[in-house]
Amino acid sequence: MAKVSAQRAAELTGKSKSTIQRAMKQGKLSCDNDGNRRLVDVSELERVYGLVQTEDKASAKKTDVVLKEAEYMLEIEKLKMQIKMLETQLDDTKDQILDLKAQRDQWQKQASQVLLTSQQTQEQSKTLQQELDMRRRRDAMMRKQAEEKRKAFEAKKAAMQRRVQTIEPQNENVKSEDTTSGQMNSFWGKLRGRG
Repeated sequence: MAKVSAQRAAELTGKSKSTIQRAMKQGKLSCDNDGNRRLVDVSELERVYGLVQTEDKASAKKTDVVLKEAEYMLEIEKLKMQIKMLETQLDDTKDQILDLKAQRDQWQKQASQVLLTSQQTQEQSKTLQQELDMRRRRDAMMRKQAEEKRKAFEAKKAAMQRRVQTIEPQNENVKSEDTTSGQMNSFWGKLRGRG
């Protein structure tokens, strides 16, 4: 469920803001810190105090709209964080591929120099060639694994972007359902740091 500030919790429960804050400090209400603000889950408020039942259906609808919007915003932020994490993993994988290619080239150069300049026996040459072949196979396998990781990342990234694109229009629909409520709009303005 959505998390709300002490002020909004007071509105939802019919209690004073100081009562809510006191319950948070005493541990009666579990809460999370978001920067310098404490947020409490709506289900936690309902467990401890019960939510105020109003006869005004518009007020109940506004609350539902606010909660839905908060859920969508949290989902969008969560998906954006996952996308950033996967992009970081992709960058790390690309760096690893470049490093492996450099190592492969270095080994090939060393093997070529050893084969051309040394007077080693046939057995030693065969051993070096086997080692080079083994490294090439390992390199090919690692490149294949890195490519598979990249493809998996791209698929996850595309799926997350599609999810964000489907949630954002829903979020806009929730916002447009109730634009006449100045009190709710000012609450979200404060929540977003505009008020």
